[in-house]
Amino acid sequence: MGMASMSSGSESLRLCVFDLRRGQHEGQELDKILFFYPPDLTFSTQLSVIGLSEGLITFTRLFSPEAACEVIEAERHSHVFYEAEPDIWMVMVVEKNKEIEAVWRIDALRRVLKEVHSLFVMFQGSIRALLEKEPTGGLIRSHLYPFITDYLNDLFVGKKHQLPSFRETLKERGTVQMLTLARDAALEVQSLVGVLDSCAGTVRCHSVILFHDLLVSTTLSPDDTVDLFAFSVMRLTTNALSSGTSSWSYLRKGSVTPQISSRSTSVLPLGSGGTLPSGNGSSTGRVIRPLQHDKWLKGKDGFLVTDIWGIDTTPTILIQKTQERFYLLTYQYKSLTLVLLVPTAAIVNGELDISFVKQQVIENASAKILKVEEKLSKGWGGENAYHVSGYRYLLIDNDMEVSRASPAGKVATLAKESLLALNKLREEVDTEKSRSKQEKDMEICIRAKNNTWVIARLNRGKELYMGLEKASETLLDATDSVQRFSNRYCSGAFSMD
Repeated sequence: MGMASMSSGSESLRLCVFDLRRGQHEGQELDKILFFYPPDLTFSTQLSVIGLSEGLITFTRLFSPEAACEVIEAERHSHVFYEAEPDIWMVMVVEKNKEIEAVWRIDALRRVLKEVHSLFVMFQGSIRALLEKEPTGGLIRSHLYPFITDYLNDLFVGKKHQLPSFRETLKERGTVQMLTLARDAALEVQSLVGVLDSCAGTVRCHSVILFHDLLVSTTLSPDDTVDLFAFSVMRLTTNALSSGTSSWSYLRKGSVTPQISSRSTSVLPLGSGGTLPSGNGSSTGRVIRPLQHDKWLKGKDGFLVTDIWGIDTTPTILIQKTQERFYLLTYQYKSLTLVLLVPTAAIVNGELDISFVKQQVIENASAKILKVEEKLSKGWGGENAYHVSGYRYLLIDNDMEVSRASPAGKVATLAKESLLALNKLREEVDTEKSRSKQEKDMEICIRAKNNTWVIARLNRGKELYMGLEKASETLLDATDSVQRFSNRYCSGAFSMD
């Protein structure tokens, strides 16, 4: 529910990655194509889409050199642009469908592009670095095609892909959702983090702790936390393992049947065959596919195991802030998931040292893990824990990259007209934000056709969006309701005094 359903035909969705620095000479145009979906379209069709995109980027740069094209609205399609790295562009072309469900917010689509790129970099490193490592482009294509294909499989339900629609307007991709802790639970978590960080001796580790699909604790930067949180919720948490699919609870639930994996790497332009150096810190030439489904299992010792990186090979990820590579160890106890990151540079004896770190976690942290899980479970209010009666809301802290929202089940009770009005409201805010290079405080109130008040307040990097279907007739009463919410649940962050 809540996703814009579109057929898997070649017209409904096209997604490409290309490099503006490549293929500038006649006869070398294919060099610029790094990824294209659907992959079985002819090269002339692919070049047509990319050529149009390149032309639009070049044209808009004449008027806005610092911020090139973001979106082009044509009669039949929306073209969504994202410059993932300097001169590395990702473009999504979506067909405008007359069905009412196919109403999306452009920023939500751009966040899909941003997320897949961030996840790719976390595992494989930057696209530009892989191009410099192997200039023919074979290496980067051999990694991009299966990676993005596996990601897109999460957007398929049956034979249709599902793009974020207006029904997710009170959710924010690219943020983490945190669990509120009581003081005694917070102290126990802090103690556990201290033990985890010292499990590799004098080498400082990092840790991320989740309870169900909510973040409990992190020692990473906000950007790195968002990336690891997204992957954990997709593939590592108890919900992800039990559902056999992505557990993005704010998108959908249900089984996934991969629709494009069998053909995703069948058409790779230019130099994609043969043995290639790996982009993930391994020299084996093995193409790593971290987003494959049903590849993680819980071992007898509580640690998750996978053969994605090879038999008895521990996964590694790249941390953006320090550009260091870390071993990724995941321990699970009931609904608690602990992700421990150990610097690869500190591991001299490979898997022998990793086994030692695991043993240290089991010996030194097991009791604390049990105690933390018990306290969190006792204080857990279930999936409706953050429901506020009478309100349907979304809170965003852009500095911390954290969001909180009404439960999906409660948002679903809003009338379609209310959700469409909220979606339009968020589009207006997105437009206003893109025009201003600096943070801008603002308030927008709109009375929808069904008499619902939809309200947005932005203040010092924080954003509040709200739909009030049962509000009083007057704007004053509606804003008073927002004021009460702000004072009680946001420490007055959105007060207009």
